[in-house]
Amino acid sequence: MSSPLDPIAMQTISFADLTDLLRRIFLRHGTSAEVAAVLAENCASAERDGSHSHGIFRIKGYLASLAAGWVDGQAVPKVEDVAAGFVRVDANGGFAQPAMQAAKVLLIEKVRAAGIAILAIRNSHHFGALWPDVEPFAQEGLVALSVVNSMTCVVPHQAHKPLFGTNPIAFAAPRAGGQPIVFDMATSAMAHGDVQIAAREGRMLPPGMGVDSAGLPTVDPKAILNAGALLPFGGHKGSALSMMVELLCAAVCGGNFSFEFDMSSKPGAQTPWTGQTIIVIDPDKGRGQAFAQRSEELVRQMHGVGQQRMPGDRRYKQREKSLSEGIVLTEEDMTRLQRLTQA
Repeated sequence: MSSPLDPIAMQTISFADLTDLLRRIFLRHGTSAEVAAVLAENCASAERDGSHSHGIFRIKGYLASLAAGWVDGQAVPKVEDVAAGFVRVDANGGFAQPAMQAAKVLLIEKVRAAGIAILAIRNSHHFGALWPDVEPFAQEGLVALSVVNSMTCVVPHQAHKPLFGTNPIAFAAPRAGGQPIVFDMATSAMAHGDVQIAAREGRMLPPGMGVDSAGLPTVDPKAILNAGALLPFGGHKGSALSMMVELLCAAVCGGNFSFEFDMSSKPGAQTPWTGQTIIVIDPDKGRGQAFAQRSEELVRQMHGVGQQRMPGDRRYKQREKSLSEGIVLTEEDMTRLQRLTQA
């Protein structure tokens, strides 16, 4: 029998092999081949880049929602060309990432023609990291901004009960001298997945992250998860941004506000049934120097005043390491994933 002091047994797996393993898991649990491919790449990319709260950690939640019948893993998105710079997609109760993939070619065509276009996804479930949705646009020389709302778990500033979701915002922009500038941040003080990981590992949180069921400040992640709530980052500033995300993802898209859906009749369901908005810009439609060169100058100036790490740098460094050395997983996680291909 192992003791608590024994080292945890680890294994490495290539990005391609992990993606294929996850694809087979999703297929085994009821998704179409198209949906399985998109979700597998999303989860594997997060794990590859060190975003562990949105990597294989999320598989259990994906499968629980599929098993509960809360999300349709076979859904075929309906893409609608509604205006010169506007694409609308009904995800038909499926996941948001396959809906975005179905509309991507049309969206980019509109961006190249008009200089800017919006993709509005409704009737969708988004359960992954948001930065993989925007980074590919920056790699094509475009600027992308995406927002998605989630399930109610955040108390608005100076309010008494949760109303908003963690409501993340992701942004990506190209630069001439390096990888795109990419950030992905929750408008809550901490991402919900990070709270779950802290609870699983028995770690306390920094002050100011959330409140317990009585509305009192707590550093116990389990108290936040057990009828408590998160707080917005930066007080009224984060709360205002979270409100903005709700409007862009529900009022604009025709999706649900974070408080408008009830999954209590679907035991085990974990994915929020909301909406997503993506705004993509062709920056070189503007005047002056190429955008990527201007972006690089900003980075140079930021380095000049002492900021050494740019948004996304940690992910790129971990990505490079994972691609050369493999993605490190515990043997326990590897065994669990292998079993899910048969379960």
